[in-house]
Amino acid sequence: MNPVAALSLAGAMFVLAVTPGPGVFATVARSLASGFPQAAAVAAGIVCGDLFFLLLAIYGLSAIAELLGTFFLVIKYLGGLYLIFSGLRIWFSPARQRGMHTAHEPTISPGKNFTSGLAITLGNPKVILFYLGFLPTFLDLRHLDTMEVLLCATIVCLVLGSVLLGYGYGAARARSLFKSRRSLKNLNRGSGAIMMAGGSVILAGA
Repeated sequence: MNPVAALSLAGAMFVLAVTPGPGVFATVARSLASGFPQAAAVAAGIVCGDLFFLLLAIYGLSAIAELLGTFFLVIKYLGGLYLIFSGLRIWFSPARQRGMHTAHEPTISPGKNFTSGLAITLGNPKVILFYLGFLPTFLDLRHLDTMEVLLCATIVCLVLGSVLLGYGYGAARARSLFKSRRSLKNLNRGSGAIMMAGGSVILAGA
């Protein structure tokens, strides 16, 4: 893979990552609600989902992807419903001051956040079309050797991960500005609404 192809992949990945969508919504909402570390777990799941589709495209498994269309449809709806459910939990969670926990605060493990990020990607039509439809038009996926496959995977991880973590970090910084219980309650409602919006986008097939 020549430098032009590598730069093209990086540029396409940046455009895909920076465009607001379910993955960005989920990362920002989780960061606003629970902080940067939890948002990083969501981002890690999203990146792994992208790597799955990248390898699917590289090794010519598009036909298998089509056969698994029903499976991906199920994942899509489960991911969307999970985001809406998480958004509702955040919306109705009690306000708390930064650094303090309450007995009623909903806690979601990093593993569950990772799984939700993975499900979001597996059910996102935009990602599926990018890797199985658009990517092969400017990158010859049939003649990549092992090192070039690793380079592609590295580019996807670095570009997509950096963009999502950037969104998450920015949201976490904004979260630190909210001190009063009233502002924290409004923050919970705002982040819950964002997450529910992301779930609605997935269910709508965007």
